[in-house]
Amino acid sequence: MKNRTAWLLFAMLSITLAAASSGWITIHRDNLCVTEGVIETAGNDRLSVNATKMRAYVNQRTAQSAEVRFTYLGGTSKETALGSGAIRRQFGLKLRAQDPCNLVYAMWRIEPESKLVVSVKRNPGAHTSAECGNRGYENMKPRKASPVPHLQPGQSHTLRAEMKNTELRVFADNQEVWEGDLAADAGTLDGPLGIRSDNARLEFEFLARASEGTTAKVEGCKTQAAEE
Repeated sequence: MKNRTAWLLFAMLSITLAAASSGWITIHRDNLCVTEGVIETAGNDRLSVNATKMRAYVNQRTAQSAEVRFTYLGGTSKETALGSGAIRRQFGLKLRAQDPCNLVYAMWRIEPESKLVVSVKRNPGAHTSAECGNRGYENMKPRKASPVPHLQPGQSHTLRAEMKNTELRVFADNQEVWEGDLAADAGTLDGPLGIRSDNARLEFEFLARASEGTTAKVEGCKTQAAEE
C-alpha cells in the first residue's frame, strides 16, 4: 500500500513538472472571474460546472493558448435558450476576451449537431451585453478542418486553442480540427482567455500557457455582464 501511494505521488509530481516545463500553468478557481453561472472545485486541480449558462474569464496574464482536459457528464436537468432562441448544448474557449461584445470563441457543439465552430463577436463601440446583446457574431471559415468526436457522457477528451496574431489553431485530443485566419479585426482585440458552457455538465482542468517574457500577474475581477 505504501509503495502504491508513493508511486501515485511520484506520478502526479511528474505530470505537474511536465506541464510546467512545457509552459502550461493550471488555472485554479481563484484565478477565474465567473460572470454567469457557477464553477466549483472538484479536487486535484479539477473544476466542475452544472449550470445552464456558465461564463468566466481568467484574471491572470497568459499567452493566448488554452487547454481544457475535461470529462463530459451529459446535459443539465434544465435547459436555457440562447439569445437567438436556439437550444444548444456546447462548451468552449474564449480568446482575446476584451469584453462581452468583442472576443473570439472556439466552441465544441455537442447537440443538436456535433462540430467545432469558431466565431468572432465584434461590436465596435459596445462593451456590455446590454449594448450588444447577441449581435456581432461571425462564424469563421477554416483554411482546413476535421470533425470532432461525438461526445458521450462519461468520456474524457481535451480541447486546445492557440492564437498568434490573427492565426488560430484548435485541437481535439491533440489532433488539429480547425486552422484559419480570423482577419484583422480579431487581431486588434485585447483581452484574457476564458471559458463558456451552455446546458452541459462537465468536470475539467483548465490550463494556459504562461506569457512569454512577463511574469503572471493576477488582476482583480472586473464587474461586467456575461456575454450572450
